[in-house]
Amino acid sequence: MAAEATSGLAARMASADAISAGGPSLDVLERIQDRVLWLAVRMIHEANVVRPNRDGIKVGGHQSSSASVVSILTELYFDWLRRGDLIAVKPHASPAFHAIEYLMGNLDGRYLPLLREFGGLQSYPSRTKDPDPVDFSTGSVGLGAVAPLFASLADRYLRAHFAKEAARWPDRRFVALVGDAELDEGSVWEAAVEDALSGLGNVTMIVDLNRQSLDRVIPGIRVRQIEGYFAAAGWQVVEAKYGRRLQALFAGPGGPALRQRIDDMSNEEYQVMIRRPGPEARSRLIEPAPANLRDDLARSVAGVPDSDLPRALADLGGHDLTELRRALDTADADRTRPSVVFAYTIKGWRLPFAGDSLNHSAHASTEQVHALAPEFGADVDDPWAAFDPESPEGRLCRARGVELHGGPSLRDREPTAISVPAGIDIRKRAEISSQEAFGDALAALARTPELGGRIVSASPDVAVSTNLGGWINRVGVFSPTEKPKHDEGPRLLAWEPKPGGQHIELGISEMNLFMWLSQFGLTAELFGETLIPVGTVYDPFICRGLDAFIYALYVKSQFILVGSPSGVSLAPEGGAHQSSVTPSLGIELPSLHSFEPTFAAEAIWTLLEGVRGCVDRRNGFSTYLRLSTRPIDQSLAEPVIRRLGMDEWRRQVIAGGYRLIEAAEASPSLPPGAPVVQIVTAGTLVPEAVEAARFLQKEEVAANVIVVTSAQRLSAELHGRRLSAIRDRTPDRLDHLATLIPAGERRAPIVTVMDGASHALSFMGSAYGVPVIPLGMDTFGQSGSIPDLYAYAGIDAEHIIEAALLATEIAARD
Repeated sequence: MAAEATSGLAARMASADAISAGGPSLDVLERIQDRVLWLAVRMIHEANVVRPNRDGIKVGGHQSSSASVVSILTELYFDWLRRGDLIAVKPHASPAFHAIEYLMGNLDGRYLPLLREFGGLQSYPSRTKDPDPVDFSTGSVGLGAVAPLFASLADRYLRAHFAKEAARWPDRRFVALVGDAELDEGSVWEAAVEDALSGLGNVTMIVDLNRQSLDRVIPGIRVRQIEGYFAAAGWQVVEAKYGRRLQALFAGPGGPALRQRIDDMSNEEYQVMIRRPGPEARSRLIEPAPANLRDDLARSVAGVPDSDLPRALADLGGHDLTELRRALDTADADRTRPSVVFAYTIKGWRLPFAGDSLNHSAHASTEQVHALAPEFGADVDDPWAAFDPESPEGRLCRARGVELHGGPSLRDREPTAISVPAGIDIRKRAEISSQEAFGDALAALARTPELGGRIVSASPDVAVSTNLGGWINRVGVFSPTEKPKHDEGPRLLAWEPKPGGQHIELGISEMNLFMWLSQFGLTAELFGETLIPVGTVYDPFICRGLDAFIYALYVKSQFILVGSPSGVSLAPEGGAHQSSVTPSLGIELPSLHSFEPTFAAEAIWTLLEGVRGCVDRRNGFSTYLRLSTRPIDQSLAEPVIRRLGMDEWRRQVIAGGYRLIEAAEASPSLPPGAPVVQIVTAGTLVPEAVEAARFLQKEEVAANVIVVTSAQRLSAELHGRRLSAIRDRTPDRLDHLATLIPAGERRAPIVTVMDGASHALSFMGSAYGVPVIPLGMDTFGQSGSIPDLYAYAGIDAEHIIEAALLATEIAARD
């Protein structure tokens, strides 16, 4: 029986030697795989045991998670991937990924002992912080899984719009390597069923199916259900389930019973079985099985010695390089739809705690690490050794490094210089909302030959209600193929999908919008062509996609986000649609510049500033515009226009704010020594602030009105200047903040008011060291009219007046 099993295995391996036929030999790949696993284990050991721990906090690392995916990574990087392919690597496989880049010559060996050290290798692959070439940052669970989908969509869009350049581009493939527990994340399924992502046949998701999460073995046999979800969403489903040794046993006497038994076994039962000594593993395989299978089960493994049985039963396809190649080629052969490959693996494969339910954070002891070295072909005394450059392994590593990363690429191209106009002409109206002005300005930009063709918009089913209608009517909706037009009647919105369209309509998923922004805002870096992505979303629903929003900023994507309608000013819609914390997000999120314009000119200028942030690929940024549907009387801007002129007003708007009402100018009859108060406001609350100031001036209070267009830029200025004063002993001074409140007025109290959380502007008091009374939306809203809701929230003119009087009393007491 043993001879039969051995013979079957040999025949199977001989017939499936696809890797060595025209590619690297299986022996060479397996020796590279061993070295990758050793280096990953040793890097984590160095970080947790060898390197001094200065603060006593666990360093961490994932030896088990690296081991489960090491075969997949070896097959990908040393055989299957081609130049131009992009891959998102499972977060917890970071050490194995860096080991591969080191062996290929893309990572200096001095970084290997610096895993999770400051200035060293990041805990999870980071395209902006790691020294080796990372295609997609991963770490926030579920987002790396879908980033390649949106990058593939960007590639599809660029090929349709830059046909001449695209003819020279490689036929790229986009790969996501994810842990099976990541499939718990809703972001995966929001993307999987997204219609805009359908038909992306160059996308392959590889699921490291080790059946374990952080705390446990995943119950039952969920994979069948999950495969069904993907298939129902239009994906091709491929399995790499069993290795060649188990396949040989399946082909032998009693083999069908063995396959049925393992197929039907729960994850928990299987994981325990393969960890037991041979006699117990045999008993666990046979005795709980249905009576009609037991004889065949015994016959199927009769020729396998007890000492070898657990390893034979654990021979899964995700650790069989030939089986992996077959599965990947199968996925790649169908380019009509995305594919998902379920690669069955063992978490902690070949490590002392392989398959243990609590092995996620387990680390091999020093003795265990030393014992692993000879098994993996490594030298304990020279732990970071690569292969001899002239060995078959060394030659393959060098060749693959050159093939995947050597020489110039599209990413090395200097981005096309794109000029941005200082302004745009739109139809003048006596009253207009910032959202309307944005829509008009974007439609006008469509007419600019150089700039208009690079703008692309997206919205999660709210294009019309965020004022993208005029833009869409000019540029059309993007589709890889021309879609038939069924509604022939005249319509306000021309919805005609075509390859030349520049708007991408998404389903109702804010996560998808932000993942779209993250990848379309990186086209210059990934593909050598700059796009200006503009995403619109209801402002309160930004929080729904906050994880993906933060991810987009972390990877240094450059885009424009338009949050509109915003705040309690969206009065009849009710509290569920009224945002409050979003101004704070605009201040606090790194790499984001935020603006809340009031007047049409401000909306245009801040939009163009966002465009500049997108086209500047060295010092650029992402931009968040918080807009409103409340019409604003444009004549309220006349005082600042008269005083500053349009050019200086524009400069101050971009810098973060301006003085709208000067009390001395508006009420020259104010008595000497009249109390002074600064009313600092933003966005839709300007009319109420002006009304309050005029009343206070009649009451002989010198009330100035300061409009903050970017709390983020003012806050960043304040923080940056004071941090510099702390670190570099530079003088504590203000820049634009000094313009907003000149030296002679800096002891005056401040009232801040905005349609958002009150604390968002309260930092203004600390800038000048004076009392501040912040007003804002600090409760959940409800349906009603704007006057009713402003009074309810305490942000109407009457509350501003009373707050100003209180502020002057406090200042007088001090």
